[in-house]
Amino acid sequence: MVKIKGIHHVAIKANGEEQFNKTISFYKDILGLPLIRSWEKGGALCAMLDTGCGILELFSNADSEPELGPIRHIAFNVESVDDCIEAVRAAGYEITVEPKDVDIPSNPVFPIRVGFCIGAAGEEVEFFSEK
Repeated sequence: MVKIKGIHHVAIKANGEEQFNKTISFYKDILGLPLIRSWEKGGALCAMLDTGCGILELFSNADSEPELGPIRHIAFNVESVDDCIEAVRAAGYEITVEPKDVDIPSNPVFPIRVGFCIGAAGEEVEFFSEK
């Protein structure tokens, strides 16, 4: 029987070195994720940042600007949705959903707080906190 232990990483492809560096800065400098390794492969810059429960892997070799695909967003489990939204707002990034409380109508009801923004490579980022 196969046993999955968890998500190891999520990968983001930035469109070129400038967007790659801006994306590193977004996650490292604004959101505080530690850069744990970086390298170059086939002319592409690559890096990994530690989310605390998985890795965010970045590449500089996207073929084009991102389009909305089957993966809708990256969701980070955070202590304060409001603090994360304010940090990205202060850095000039687009906020797509202001922090709000939601009761997921499951059984039992699952109360959460969420907020969304667009990251430096055009990815949608969710800040998620269980209540």
